[in-house]
Amino acid sequence: MQTWLVTGGAGFIGGNFVLDAVASGIRVVNLDALTYAGNLDTLSSLDGNDRHVFVQGDIGDRALVDRLLAEHRPQAIVNFAAESHVDRSIDGPAAFVQTNVVGTFGLLEAAREYFKALDAGARAAFRFLHVSTDEVYGSLGDEGKFTEDTPYAPNSPYSASKAASDHLVRAYHHTYGLPVLTTNCSNNYGPYQFPEKLIPLVILKALAGEPLPVYGDGRNVRDWLFVKDHCAAIRRVLEAGRPGETYNVGGDAERQNIEVVKAICALLDQRRPREDGKPRESQITFVKDRPGHDRRYAIDASKIQTELGWQPTVDFEQGMAATVDWYLANEAWVRRVLDGSYRMERIGQEA
Repeated sequence: MQTWLVTGGAGFIGGNFVLDAVASGIRVVNLDALTYAGNLDTLSSLDGNDRHVFVQGDIGDRALVDRLLAEHRPQAIVNFAAESHVDRSIDGPAAFVQTNVVGTFGLLEAAREYFKALDAGARAAFRFLHVSTDEVYGSLGDEGKFTEDTPYAPNSPYSASKAASDHLVRAYHHTYGLPVLTTNCSNNYGPYQFPEKLIPLVILKALAGEPLPVYGDGRNVRDWLFVKDHCAAIRRVLEAGRPGETYNVGGDAERQNIEVVKAICALLDQRRPREDGKPRESQITFVKDRPGHDRRYAIDASKIQTELGWQPTVDFEQGMAATVDWYLANEAWVRRVLDGSYRMERIGQEA
């Protein structure tokens, strides 16, 4: 049985990845600090499952990481651990540098020492996969897409911290021979996403009858990727990706933010109409734009499609309907996540 050390495995993407990995027979050692966005409720179906070992802790805790590597002898490390919300990075960039840069550095150092001590066969099989974002590339105009060769040009403290961690991962391959893989993904959505992000935030505010805040003119464009498609892509890169390479993962689903909000409103109007009969689009409110808001992201995923045979299987309409249905069916999960520390208020307005 394969064993993987997964960091940040109680978060949104990491939690979905852990659930899929354990279901497919992988033994997962799950290291998560359980900050506000980490939630063990996501993993409740794994209670009592001996293929899931949860450890609360920080990737920057070198002694803890060393102990986990020595005890469990994983064949791969998959690094999801990150502070990930642009608005929060505007208000408090220090936490992003600490986790995304310093934490990743500590994890790489532990992996380097562990890798050196492996025998030749285990070294040949070992992989360190770093999960990153398309935001490291900056902003696009109306045309073109990000490729793996697009120069980095991050515009927020969040994306700058992820760019720095990407560079460290690359350096540890070229300097120390660590067999690393990096994936840069577009905007994920789906079950278990913390309600500070656009899609779950709009769902919950719409249900509560509150204004639906849309930044600027609402025409900022993102490429949307269903989280389970992303998890499948990471699995495929682990299986067959070439060490040292980067793979962009996108959903081929560009949408303006205003289009996304209107799609959610329409789905909710069908499933849970307002008592007064008004359409939920009437709740849309345009608000002051985010400082440094990138205008457009779009991923060229042809490399992972051509080299590794991965394709997204869930289109935007299917994925959005499934996501809305999940939040409607899991209101208890939402209530437990919203424990009072975050009240769906506007953050990240400093200029």
